Amino acid sequence: MDLIKSRTHKTLATKPFPIVQTPFVAPEVLHREDAAGRLADIIALDIVPRLLRLRHAGPPATGVSAASEVEIAELARLVLSPDLQAAAEYIAILRERGLTMEALFVGLLEPAARCLGKMWDNDECDFVDVTLGVGRLQKLLTVFNCNYDLPAIGQKRRIVLTLTPGEQHTFGLAMVAKLLAAADWDVTSVVEPTIESIAGVVVQDWYAVAGITLSSGLRTDELSKTIATIRRQSRNPAIGIMVGGPQFVGHPELVARVGADACAANATTAVILAQKLFDIGAKSNWLNLTP
Repeated sequence: MDLIKSRTHKTLATKPFPIVQTPFVAPEVLHREDAAGRLADIIALDIVPRLLRLRHAGPPATGVSAASEVEIAELARLVLSPDLQAAAEYIAILRERGLTMEALFVGLLEPAARCLGKMWDNDECDFVDVTLGVGRLQKLLTVFNCNYDLPAIGQKRRIVLTLTPGEQHTFGLAMVAKLLAAADWDVTSVVEPTIESIAGVVVQDWYAVAGITLSSGLRTDELSKTIATIRRQSRNPAIGIMVGGPQFVGHPELVARVGADACAANATTAVILAQKLFDIGAKSNWLNLTP
């Protein structure tokens, strides 16, 4: 078994709002010249008070089920800018118009992350731009899910990534790990796995989420067995499990068939999906468990 751990370093800010105490973008990425200092100040002094007011303003009206392609592209453009206030206000407008939290994720934030991935593939933005953008989307998802006030939320954003046993294609897994680490996740990667070695990892340490890639349709049974083992052996009985890889493109029914919770279309959406699974667990109160 080849086990690689990447531990992000969390910086506690001196701002008065809990959300700033666990930044969702790693310091080495955040401190690029065009973002240094401004991001934390904008969040602490303007966005958080605004979102706190929105949180207590009552539920939004009903009637909007999804964002349009134009709105998705606009949000992707906004989160590439250091002006997070504009992105937060844009989402708030859609929420007030009636976009539910589920629609906010499925129909806006996840597609916006996918859009960032396409822009990266097309060389319209670089890795740091995409990393900052995805980190901002992750932060906005958590704030609008009202999970920013959970105790020790940063210490419990832990994920294990691995391949389906028997596979060798590690490039996609490495990209997902890199983006998650930059978004301030504590990442453990198992790059030469067996079902037994994966079980050993989740038995030894507590993880909020597990991510597994599948390249070959010949190994769906191995993936199903791996997922079942993780659920049975995990120290976190409510661990969220996401899958990814070319086998799931055009075959979404495979997600349920192998026993996973959801599928990430690419590396950028994996960060947002991991946060969504984390938030679902938070609502089930398992974050009060001691890792």
